[in-house]
Amino acid sequence: QVQLVESGGGLVQAGDSLRLSCAASGRTFSSYFMGWFRQAPGKEREFVAAITRGSGYLYYADSVKGRFTISRDNAKNTVYLQMNSLKPEDTAVYYCAADLVDLGRYYYSQSRYDYWGQGTQVTVSS
Repeated sequence: QVQLVESGGGLVQAGDSLRLSCAASGRTFSSYFMGWFRQAPGKEREFVAAITRGSGYLYYADSVKGRFTISRDNAKNTVYLQMNSLKPEDTAVYYCAADLVDLGRYYYSQSRYDYWGQGTQVTVSS
């Protein structure tokens, strides 16, 4: 079974930056449509960003657009989430997710992703 492992989370102050990584093992990474989601305390999981197999299309939630950048390195089987200008409301557990299907218009729908990592905590203090 495909395994996804997130890393790079931590405790930072508002305005700081972090880069999250998601390393995939199992099937070839290049076959997967990848996404990032997050879940804040007491809230439901929400979409953050997604990227197609060849990085041809990038998708972002309005709340992070202009601040976060998703990218992937298929040779390293890794997807990244560069987070700049972090805000306290970005505090959450961040999860990477994968699917073998190009989700297209459904990139935002967490229920359509078949594989999930265990998450990495990001805490932004004010």
